[in-house]
Amino acid sequence: MKRPEPTLQERFFNADDIIVSKTDLKGRLVYVNDVFCSVGLYSEREVLGQPHAIVRHPDMPRAIFALLWQRIQAGREVFAYVKNMAKNGDYYWVLAHVTPSYTLAGEIDGYHSNRRKPQRAALAAIEPLYRDLLRLEAGGERKAGLQASLARLDAAMAEHGQGYDQFVLGLAVQ
Repeated sequence: MKRPEPTLQERFFNADDIIVSKTDLKGRLVYVNDVFCSVGLYSEREVLGQPHAIVRHPDMPRAIFALLWQRIQAGREVFAYVKNMAKNGDYYWVLAHVTPSYTLAGEIDGYHSNRRKPQRAALAAIEPLYRDLLRLEAGGERKAGLQASLARLDAAMAEHGQGYDQFVLGLAVQ
């Protein structure tokens, strides 16, 4: 499926709406709810079997997804602010809560994500950080850029005197 060109148009959804998706271990969508489809302008048929990255906006730092994958593959939950992209290139912000899903034998067999509408004050704190991370990722070699971005993320959390989880959840309750 061809990726759209990003627009500068923001999409919104209601505070009581929850965007839900489930993926397999490789991040391919196996379930999406109606809100996922309506906000992203996709049909269920178009996205099932596709990588969840189908909604990834190019303004999102790779470091955030590296952290997310590290956490969920280790069996931990993660909260993150994510800028997604709709089928037409419009963007929408979410506060994502991603968790591993387990088999009855206790093995991770996929991932589940609930996304809510974030508070605007939280985005005012997140957007400059993400721009800084993207700038580092764009400079030079891809792997080195990611490492520099992850180091900057760690430094930013140290500047705030808290870990990533505390930082994100602190913004969510402002």
